[in-house]
Amino acid sequence: MYSRVSLDTVCAALAYAMGIEAPENAASPSEALCHYIDSALFGRRAARVFMYNPDAIAEWIYHKHAELFSCLVSEDMLELPLATVMPSVTPVCFGTMYTGAQPSVHGIRSYTKPVIAIDTLFDAMIRAGKRPAIISTSGDSMSKIYLDRDMDYFFYDTIDEVNAKAAELIAADEHDFIAVYNGNYDSTMHKTGTESKQAIEALRANVKAFCDFRTLIDDAWGAHDTLIGFAMDHGCHDIDGGCGSHGLDMDEDIDIVHLYLARPAKN
Repeated sequence: MYSRVSLDTVCAALAYAMGIEAPENAASPSEALCHYIDSALFGRRAARVFMYNPDAIAEWIYHKHAELFSCLVSEDMLELPLATVMPSVTPVCFGTMYTGAQPSVHGIRSYTKPVIAIDTLFDAMIRAGKRPAIISTSGDSMSKIYLDRDMDYFFYDTIDEVNAKAAELIAADEHDFIAVYNGNYDSTMHKTGTESKQAIEALRANVKAFCDFRTLIDDAWGAHDTLIGFAMDHGCHDIDGGCGSHGLDMDEDIDIVHLYLARPAKN
């Protein structure tokens, strides 16, 4: 297993995967992710990238409930331990994931959702002639903080609608990069606790959604070198009253593990 590095290393590694320049303020790319991409794609770049962004799935949840991830994990995936940023709340962390910058640089330092003004991975893709899309539930962080770019946005009231649109875009094979946000585990664990029956069912739904997307991508994007990621923002912990929370500088909230799968085009 690779040593844990900051979440800010993911953005430049995604740019590397696509063969484009990283955003202006991005930290150096994750060496582990870059090495994995080179090896899995035989030195080529990914023509299609799909990022599935669930919310609040901590590394401790991933390991403690490993059986839930059995359909997701495969030997050819990269398991990438990461330390998210502080405060460990959704807009701050997703702000870092797609700018490669620390919160003091991208400007979101609390649970607020302003449009990020600095250079982002989406801007870098647009400059390179790529076509990115964000699909999210309305009002959530990913539907707010990356607005005002010349790209495609799809926002819906329900996660079912979000995931249906993602499946439609995958099948159409017209976008170079798709980011899909599902916040159901986060919203459930806040109300009922990180390991409640309801939270575990939401987690199971996240895993199933990713596995379904991976199957669709295998069929629809077979002609492309591809990279897909299961990439959460931060972790979580339990608090009094049977509820879950996050936002603190503690291992449960900071330690996350991304999963990446790169596949070469089918001959």
